[in-house]
Amino acid sequence: MKTLLIKAKHNLQRAKSVRHLFIVLFLLSSQLFSQDSQKLTAYFTPEFKQTFQKTYGRQSSQLFSQWVSLMEDNEDKDDWQKMRLVNHFFNKQITFVDDIIHWKEKDYWATPIEFIGTGGGDCEDFALAKYFTLKAMGVAPDKMRLMYVRALAYNQAHMVLIYSETVSEMPLVLDNLNHNILPANRRPDLKPIYSFNGDGLWLAKAKGLGKKIKGKGDVARWEDIVTRIERKEFKTN
Repeated sequence: MKTLLIKAKHNLQRAKSVRHLFIVLFLLSSQLFSQDSQKLTAYFTPEFKQTFQKTYGRQSSQLFSQWVSLMEDNEDKDDWQKMRLVNHFFNKQITFVDDIIHWKEKDYWATPIEFIGTGGGDCEDFALAKYFTLKAMGVAPDKMRLMYVRALAYNQAHMVLIYSETVSEMPLVLDNLNHNILPANRRPDLKPIYSFNGDGLWLAKAKGLGKKIKGKGDVARWEDIVTRIERKEFKTN
């Protein structure tokens, strides 16, 4: 019995090490969603597309193709045009559904593949999909952050994507509640809490992007989603 427990512990540690390696390789190599849509073409092989259609169906497969075309056909546009296109695409094509209903889980972060495949998701899924899509289209990751806010009209936690050219500049808000891309100071319905991306965590303040603090926000979920993207995992609702 003791031997089995030691072996199980060893296997668990090994699995964690392998998972950590996947995460590090993903973040360092950035082979997917890496400001180069040509790498997406290499990632989305015919076999991948076949698996996607088999998993999610023909209608979702058509939406997937539109998404890939969106990324590949608009690399040369400026950041503002890219944001408008991406914000409109997801807000129009995807339906908001709470995690507990959609995934039968209290809080699940879907990959863009799962988000498009199932045709639904919550605010976090909208924000994450916009972040990864814009990154693939060439928008610099250090200009974007995922921000937790309180949606005052609903009195509940909410996630949006924010964009800013510089740290001192008023960020623009990409949201699934209000489909217009507006500066943060024109969104009095949102109370900022904190923002984060793969580089770190920032405490929010009234103007600008806030002060960076040690550590990363939602580390486990962030690492989980990038790992699942790298492994080409599919989950159905």
